[in-house]
Amino acid sequence: MFGMGELHGNSKIENRQSEILIVLVGPTAVGKTRLALRLAQEFDGEIVSADSRQVYRGMDIGTAKPTLEERRRVPHHLIDVLAPDETFTLAQYQELAYQAIGDILARGRVPFLVGGTGQYVRAVVEGWGIPRIPPNEKLRAKLYRQAEAEGEEALHARLWEVDPAAAQRIDPHNVRRVIRALEVYLETGQPISELQRKKPPPYRILHIGLTMERQELYRRIDQRVDRMIEEGLVEEVRRLVERGYGYDLPSMSGLGYQQIGLYLRGLVSMEEAVQLIKRHTRRFVRHQYNWFRLDDANTHWFDALGDSYREIRELVVLLLLYRRPKAR
Repeated sequence: MFGMGELHGNSKIENRQSEILIVLVGPTAVGKTRLALRLAQEFDGEIVSADSRQVYRGMDIGTAKPTLEERRRVPHHLIDVLAPDETFTLAQYQELAYQAIGDILARGRVPFLVGGTGQYVRAVVEGWGIPRIPPNEKLRAKLYRQAEAEGEEALHARLWEVDPAAAQRIDPHNVRRVIRALEVYLETGQPISELQRKKPPPYRILHIGLTMERQELYRRIDQRVDRMIEEGLVEEVRRLVERGYGYDLPSMSGLGYQQIGLYLRGLVSMEEAVQLIKRHTRRFVRHQYNWFRLDDANTHWFDALGDSYREIRELVVLLLLYRRPKAR
């Protein structure tokens, strides 16, 4: 279950073949935060968040962000790193995560990568190659016009000419991805398929997954949403809007914020907004299981409703016992 990849090109994680990373994944509301805190406290660890919404300041209740008391008990990283109107890419997350993991290891502590954003987790543990090419809005607009004038298939055929590997895996109807692949090629002269090659980091990784029976998980989600409303989610969204953060921002399209925004604009009732949050969160859970597959042989899956801490703890101890010393 433990794997060590080849050296990654990022200087922050070079020459760390002896180091370890503990990854804790699972759907929303399954209990990852509680388990991560317990493990990190026992094993002198620090937590690196893998949550695409907790990076935003001022968005606390709707993202189920760890409390200040919890963050005092265990250091957390990649929480509250930017304002809701700032752009945050997968490439930025990956770079910051590697930096945080490297810093934790340099302090002689144990890094725990914890979260429910599958894309974030896999970008780190699999070492995705992510082109660091900023958007070229003029070029994108031109390509969109071409797609409208000549059809999606014509744009996809253009991608086939310059990057067959990318064209083979990108749906011709996914115009946004086709345009991004063409944009990278036209900006760099290199196919995106070449730039996206994976280079797994050199850590020995322990993958732990939490799951539970789906109906019980849905019940917990409903309870969590009700608790968020009681704790002031409506006021949190209203406060963000009053500070100038518009409903059209990517950060404001997240679960809870989008639906409460509909309520604040008078488009749905409060009861309807709450039901929408619950329904969309259940849908999101199904999406999460596409990233965190229960048949993944690299992940030790545990029923969150069972008494599994002792078994999980033994896996961590085993990993730490076989931690090879650094070369002197």
